[in-house]
Order: sequence, then C-alpha cells, then structure tokens
Amino acid sequence: MARITTDILISGGGVAGLAAAAGFGAAGFDVICADPAPPVTSATAVGADLRSTAFLQPSVRLLDSIGLWARLAPFAAPLQIMRIADAGGVAGEARLIRDFDAADISDLPFGHNLPNWLLRREFLARLTHLPNVTFLPGIAVARIMTRESEALATLSDGRQVSARLLVGADGRNSTVRQALGIDVKTTRYGQKALAFTVTHPVPHQNVSTEVHRSGGPFTMVPLPDLDGQPASAVVWMERGPEVARLAALPVAAFEDEMNLRACHILGPMTRSSALTVWPIISQIAARMSGERCALMAEAAHVVPPIGAQGLNMSLADLACLLDLAQSAPDLLGSTGMLDRYHRQRHLEVQARVTGIDALNRASMMGSPTLRDLRAGALNALYSLAPIRKTLMKAGLGLR
Repeated sequence: MARITTDILISGGGVAGLAAAAGFGAAGFDVICADPAPPVTSATAVGADLRSTAFLQPSVRLLDSIGLWARLAPFAAPLQIMRIADAGGVAGEARLIRDFDAADISDLPFGHNLPNWLLRREFLARLTHLPNVTFLPGIAVARIMTRESEALATLSDGRQVSARLLVGADGRNSTVRQALGIDVKTTRYGQKALAFTVTHPVPHQNVSTEVHRSGGPFTMVPLPDLDGQPASAVVWMERGPEVARLAALPVAAFEDEMNLRACHILGPMTRSSALTVWPIISQIAARMSGERCALMAEAAHVVPPIGAQGLNMSLADLACLLDLAQSAPDLLGSTGMLDRYHRQRHLEVQARVTGIDALNRASMMGSPTLRDLRAGALNALYSLAPIRKTLMKAGLGLR
C-alpha cells in the first residue's frame, strides 16, 4: 500500500480539529484530518453535542480570517453582557447580580454563541470547498512514529501517512500525546455537567448569566429564538451524585428544580432538548509539542466550562500555529517552530488553567460563610472600575 504524503495530519475531528483543518487548508497547506467518530451534525441525532460555545472577539477574528465566520454568523447570538448572580442565600433567590458589559471596553460584544452540533455541520461544509483538505470520518490515527524529517502515522484502516507536522487535537485522552510520552497534570473535582437547551418567556437580551450557589455554576447562554420563543443553552454543574439524581428525574420534576436553581431569572424555563452529561476536570500537558508534533485544544489543556475559556484557548493555539506556519512555511514542523509554539502558548495556558480552577472551587463552596465571602469578593471586584475592566479584557485575551 502506497504511503500518503501531506503537509499536515490532524488527529481529531472535533470542533478544534475541524477548525484547524479549515485554517491550514485556507493557508494553502495540504491537510488530512482523521477522526474515529463520524461527526454528529443534528441536534436530534444520537450522540449530538448539546453544549454551546461562546466565541470571544479574538476567536471571531480568527474564524473570519479562515473563511468560517461567514457560515456561522447567521446562526450566532451575540453576547453583550456577562451577568454573574450570587444565589448563596435563600434557595431560589439571587441576592447579588452584577453585569459585566462589553461596552465598557469595546464597541463589539464579548463574542457570539452557537451550539456545538451546528459548528460541526458548518465546519464540515466549509471543508468541502477546500480541495487541499481531506476529511476521514470513522478513521483513527492508530500508531505514530516520528523522526527529524517527518511524522509517520498508521491509520486504523491500515494506510500510512507521512506528514511534516502532526497536530494532536484528539481530546483529553490524546493518542498523540501518549505516543510522545508527554505527562499531564489532572485535577478532578467530583463534578459533572448537565448540558441542554431551554426556551423561556423572558427575552435573554444577549445576556449570558452564571448563577452561583454551590456545586458549580448554573450557566444560561443566549441562543437564537427557537420556534418563535427566546432560547438559551444551559450548562448546570454539580457534584456527581447530584447530577445522577437530577438526570433521573421525570421532566416536570427536573424543570421544577432547574427553575429554582436558575432563580427564575428568565421566567419559567422549559427544557427543549435531551440531557447530556460531561465529566468536569482540569488538565494540562507538561509540553505542547514534541518531535514533528503539536498538541492543541483538549489534548493540551482542559478546563471547567467557566467564562467561555475552553474552546477560545483552543483557537488561540490554532492562531499561534497558523502564524508560525505562514511566517516560515519551509520550517513547518521543525524543532524551532514547535519550540516557539510551546513557549508562546504554555505559560498563558498555565495561567488560565490556574485561574479557572480557582473560580470553579469558589463556585463549589457549600458553607454559608464561604458563600458570603464569595459574594463580597464579587461585589468588591465589580465596584472598582479599573479592576473590572482589566478582568474583562483578560477574559477576552485582550491586552
């Protein structure tokens, strides 16, 4: 069987891997993207990813530059305000609400929100217009060998691929990372997240709301209207046993508990999708590169879904790799390029993983005293305008 030669082989066809395929393809590189699981591109299909992603300003600019944003914009809900509500007192009541408005730091919204299943649909549609990109659904990168001049991969169907650069975008249990022998530091919280969509009578007005009590945040992120009704994507983080109890409830009982936890901020919400459950961890790789290989997205870092950081960190990885590849195409996959990638990304990734870990632990607080301290800290940070604006810029990745 003849060996296939390409510039870039991407292991993993999730949202980050497909974005990487589109980005490198738009830059003129020959790309193969392989993923063992055929993509699910409908909200009602078995295995659909019902989570949503908020693309912050830097990510929107990247997606626009690689030809993806034009496909996404018609479906995107803008995020103008990020609202934090502390509900650490009487159950079902938000005792403190603070709005972080993008207008304080920019003429643009913080970003735009889209459902993950739709991202896969539109990213795949974009790839069909890039003749230098080949997508291989249902095919895994099974074995890897690297040497100074190339990465050699054996696919699960027996074909062999030689690439100048292998990109590991294959998730938190990355085959590429394991083959390179790169260690990870993993933090487990005993949490899981319920992801689903809802409709509600009160318009969200492009406000993303996090309600903090204990166990983790209850987050409502704007979506475009569904069947003429305002709609939001919900991520409800709780300790594992509580998630199991909630997921087993009849729909009516679940909605009662959901509305109590949401403090009725958007009025009585109605669940409009199935539930999906996701484990919550933090994880960071000791290095983001190896010989002829780069790690990105969850292969390199995993964070709890707080502050819209996860996929935006992944796209920052891609932006860095694209910049390095385009500035010196002849050095694609070289030791110098990959060392620069690691240096440019790893310290920032470490800082964000540490910061989100602290926010998650604060949101999990169960003691009334600690919850009171959390509310006081939120109020103090919000009241100081220079600090508030600095925090908002840092969250967006702006200088």
